[in-house]
Amino acid sequence: MSIVYLNNSYIPMAEAKISPMDRGFLFGDGIYEVVPSYNGQMVGFAPHIDRMNNGLSAVGIELGWSHQQWKEVCDNLIEKNGSGNLALYLHVSRGADTKRFHAYPEDIEPTVFAFAFEIPPAPVPDKSKVVGYKVATHRDLRWERCQIKSTALLGNVMHFQHGYEQGANETLLYNERNELTEASACNAYIVKDGVVITPPVDNQILAGITRHILLDLLRKEGSIPVEERPVTMDEVFDADEVWVTSSSKEVVPVIEIDGQPVGDGNIGDVWLAAQTIYSAGKLNY
Repeated sequence: MSIVYLNNSYIPMAEAKISPMDRGFLFGDGIYEVVPSYNGQMVGFAPHIDRMNNGLSAVGIELGWSHQQWKEVCDNLIEKNGSGNLALYLHVSRGADTKRFHAYPEDIEPTVFAFAFEIPPAPVPDKSKVVGYKVATHRDLRWERCQIKSTALLGNVMHFQHGYEQGANETLLYNERNELTEASACNAYIVKDGVVITPPVDNQILAGITRHILLDLLRKEGSIPVEERPVTMDEVFDADEVWVTSSSKEVVPVIEIDGQPVGDGNIGDVWLAAQTIYSAGKLNY
């Protein structure tokens, strides 16, 4: 993908430049979103922008863009980068100051950057076509404001690297009470006796948009019970199925944790039903 948006201009990616004094560069002082699109149709656009606005408000960055302004940027990036299967990365930092100082500066303009990148085709509800994840586990060592989708992702990156070095696709995280929080770049779920169970939204996890859409669709459809409650790691290892979700991956079955098979080690029937429901309803958000 070659055309990006930077501060009111659409330019080739190679020409996009920001100041080294930008607080996003110096402090990770910013908020971001990733919105998937398939053949020009975005998934979860409105809740993604709502979460972006909530994050900006939480860290005191005043941008004031409407949903329509963001939609115009996204639509233009899709058009300029060939449609197809694209994710739209949206990034707002506090902006560039004249000095490096920890306190929020006044009277600087936020830096707004966005670009498109290719993603795989939309997942389909077919056991023969999905690749189950193998994951590692680790104590969650990130900060205590994980509900803010900050650009300061070093903690998440280090946890992902832990799994990557072991040949795993992801890393499931747990807190000091041995309770599941989320994964390094995904929300996490278990299935036990046909019930989908996921940790509740709090400061330990990012309230994922795919999570929101999936749980809402499952509850509306009604055939698969859903619980939001604390989940112990003992329950994770005893689960019939384990899933992770993210905007670009949708609902991914986990078949192995720390070298141990999940359930019978095969893709589960509840995953198949849930992915079918998600695929049918995801464009309604």
